[in-house]
Amino acid sequence: MEAQGRPASAEDFPSPAEGKAIPYGAYEIGEDRAVVNVGVTHDTAELAVESIRRWWKLAGCKRKPAAKRILICADAGGSNSSPSRAWKLHLQELADDLGMAITVCHYPPGTSKWNKIEHRLFSFISLTWKGQPPINYETVVNLIGATKTKSGLRVKAVLDTNQYEIGAR
Repeated sequence: MEAQGRPASAEDFPSPAEGKAIPYGAYEIGEDRAVVNVGVTHDTAELAVESIRRWWKLAGCKRKPAAKRILICADAGGSNSSPSRAWKLHLQELADDLGMAITVCHYPPGTSKWNKIEHRLFSFISLTWKGQPPINYETVVNLIGATKTKSGLRVKAVLDTNQYEIGAR
């Protein structure tokens, strides 16, 4: 197998001890723009909220400087699920920091196939990524950030090296 002009090997993939790439995306439907925050430790509510924060700082506040509220449509499972107290806590902290209301609408369980972020963002990231091994974090971020479509989708990808601990109370 050849990737990026050189043979791929088992050493191209980081070991579990080195961490993993956890992409969290914020996709603006009307703008066809996204910011993908790539975490390196654990899929936590804190990472999910930090991804929203980074989207706001890198894109949202520039495109919508007069915004007084944010609407988030999220999957029903995982670290940003509606029963997650940590998700609610960190989201409230973000709302307080930004001084604006944040409303969350969760898709019902089992309906992620209707989630726009899957169809309009992550499917195209997968197409951009195909056949190229994620040899390091820089490669992951560059491949995600290179995602574009004929309809105008543009993606900014950033690496999040913050340490997120699982099981925090």
